[in-house]
Amino acid sequence: MLFRKRWNEYLNLQKDQKDIFIELIRAREKENNENGIDDESFICYVDTLLNIQLPEEKRKLDDNELAALCSEFLTAGTDTTSSALEWIMANLVKYGHVQQRIVEEIGEVIGDREERDVKEEDLEKLPYLKAVILEGLRRHPPSHYLIPHAVTEDVIFNGYLVPKNGTVNFMVAEVGWDPTAWEDPMAFKPERFEESSSGFDVTSQTEIKMMPFGAGRRICPAYNLAMLHLEYFVANLVWNFEWKTLSPESNVDLSEKQEFTMVMKHPLEAQISPRN
Repeated sequence: MLFRKRWNEYLNLQKDQKDIFIELIRAREKENNENGIDDESFICYVDTLLNIQLPEEKRKLDDNELAALCSEFLTAGTDTTSSALEWIMANLVKYGHVQQRIVEEIGEVIGDREERDVKEEDLEKLPYLKAVILEGLRRHPPSHYLIPHAVTEDVIFNGYLVPKNGTVNFMVAEVGWDPTAWEDPMAFKPERFEESSSGFDVTSQTEIKMMPFGAGRRICPAYNLAMLHLEYFVANLVWNFEWKTLSPESNVDLSEKQEFTMVMKHPLEAQISPRN
């Protein structure tokens, strides 16, 4: 077998992960059996997994499935959010006028108050910041493909036959780069979202012009949290620090590289200095 060493490392990591999750899951199961669920209005994710009955196989989830689902729940947003953050910050380094406009918008909201950090409640008053986040997700979606879907019977869609059990995927990046939907789609222009940033449908329920979080019933369940994290991180990073290229002659390379997510081929390097 090629890459036997890496394969063994992967298997060991998978075993360690399973051991950690199963110990926590069994502890929760024991607590529920002994004391019941304290707060019926607050549903623990693990409780929902423990209660699942697979209808076709008429069984509960096994340990491997429980560990995999918990791992997916905790880690699915880690790489995607960090990748999106790096892409957005790279564009703010490349386009200093966009960064400066965010700083000016934050300054108008915070004013002279003693607490200088951007708070969660400030974010709804920063429409240009949100426009920057949306443009970052449109231009550089962390995932260029969604989890594949399949049809259970022959389907005719827009004149095309999708055969039973046929795999269906979505070209996320190409949707956001469609020149019939976006003017100058490969340019980074947050202004395109300014009028609609507060009301833009990132869930694609009304129309599909971009779909960084997917769409429909299988849309990313944490898209609101991802948007909150990106707005909060970017706001505080540019409010507290000035981000520049390493030298006036250097430039930001926006070439892509496919890993677990679509990352920068050359990771962002920037000169960072505290703002006065």
